[in-house]
Amino acid sequence: MLFASSLLFLPLFLLFISSILFTSFASIHIYNHEPFQDVGNAFLLSGGSEGIAASLTIATHPDSIHDGRSYIRFENITFRRRKYEAKARGTVPVHIIIFEAADRDDIGGSVYGGQRAICCTRDLAKMGGCKQGEVIRRASATDINWPIIVDVYFKGKSRIASLDSKEVPITKTGMYNLFFVACDPKLKEIVMTGKTIWKNPDGFLPGRMAPLKKFYVFMALAYIILGIIWLLQYVRFWDDVLQLQHCISAVIGLGLFEMILWYSEYANFNNTGVRPIMVTTWVVTIGAIRKTIARLLILSVSMGYGVVRPTLGGLTSKVLLLGITYLLASELLNITEYVGTIDDVSGRARLILVLPDAFLDAFLILWIFTSLSKTLEQLQAKRSSVKLDIYRKFSNALLVTVISSVVWIGYEVYFKATDPFNERWQSAWIITAFWDTLAFALLCVICYLWAPSQSSQRYAYSEEVGEEFDDEEAVSLTKGKQEGQGELSLVRQEKSARTDASSDEDDESDEDKRE
Repeated sequence: MLFASSLLFLPLFLLFISSILFTSFASIHIYNHEPFQDVGNAFLLSGGSEGIAASLTIATHPDSIHDGRSYIRFENITFRRRKYEAKARGTVPVHIIIFEAADRDDIGGSVYGGQRAICCTRDLAKMGGCKQGEVIRRASATDINWPIIVDVYFKGKSRIASLDSKEVPITKTGMYNLFFVACDPKLKEIVMTGKTIWKNPDGFLPGRMAPLKKFYVFMALAYIILGIIWLLQYVRFWDDVLQLQHCISAVIGLGLFEMILWYSEYANFNNTGVRPIMVTTWVVTIGAIRKTIARLLILSVSMGYGVVRPTLGGLTSKVLLLGITYLLASELLNITEYVGTIDDVSGRARLILVLPDAFLDAFLILWIFTSLSKTLEQLQAKRSSVKLDIYRKFSNALLVTVISSVVWIGYEVYFKATDPFNERWQSAWIITAFWDTLAFALLCVICYLWAPSQSSQRYAYSEEVGEEFDDEEAVSLTKGKQEGQGELSLVRQEKSARTDASSDEDDESDEDKRE
């Protein structure tokens, strides 16, 4: 009851938070009085970083967002400086820089291998190649027009510099970065307001997320197929359904619901360029609930719930406490990762949220395999061959899952460590897709092992002494006809021998009475 009430309370709490924060923006980047940061010899503001595919040579659907064009558009960009900073005459520029990650070394420079500077210094100006007070730029090896620098000027004593509208077409696929840079020391307290629109050929969905939209369609279809097969067996053998199979049905339903919500959220994001916080929050909440129930289901099965023991007994409260803790940790991590604005949280903040989730997963794995070992020992002691065979297959599937997870975590660490600038963004979606695929594969194994059937009750816990031998008798019935007939004839001979012996004993007792 405690766990169920927590599941009901959490969505209500998140709904309240969502009602306060209505919308977060991703491919439409909103800037609201954003301050610049002091970086090296410049004042810098990051405007975003996204993977963008090149525009199509032939435009399709010219009047829709699926027109095949890719661009970064600036709208109502406004810079404001302090009153005391607006005393000087002349013009003071603010630089807007757009560059591909592969061309990052074409921005900035250094004197004799010293500290790298973004803005041209006096020493660099003497060496030639740049003008003091401007951004250091070298032409890209693939396109002399890139990186692109757009200058916006403060004129005279004006406190405002603005760029009404400008569109930069993207003709090459890559990871693009946007920065606003001020080189003049007098502009250290400027702020920026406005928005930029980042578009791919097929919509506003960032390039790293676009493949996931199709992936969730395939995952939803996979869950539908699994759900139909499970439902047919579920309805057919309704009278023999176990409590464990009800839990499996819940996991299938939540998985399907989660995949549909993810697709809907990505489709809306692609069409509008914005991510409603309420929708995203509900998606990650359903995902956290599904993950929690799936893990508790595996733990309960490993403990022999419904097979070796009728209830979890004193362990129920501990299992529920672990489930609530895991749900909260997973929810906080998912909200931080998916819900919010365009930028990721800092590495330190993400690490703080990842560590509890990883620790709980490790603890769950240890508890699952410890419980599974005890359950296998009990089944061996009872000589329940069919149950033992099911649990051995289950333990093998779990072992493969854990080994695959460890290997994939190692690959994920390697992938991110060797790609600090996200240049392999086109294949980054595989990292996320693998975990959903692995969870679905394990669910299919569980559905196969504990599918509803007319013999489901044979796998259930029973207090009768003879129950432990029922499975062996069931196995013996599957042997050949001849062997079965031989066994039956032996039983008949044994029964007839017992009948003859008892009749002889009766005759002897009658003779004694007559004497």
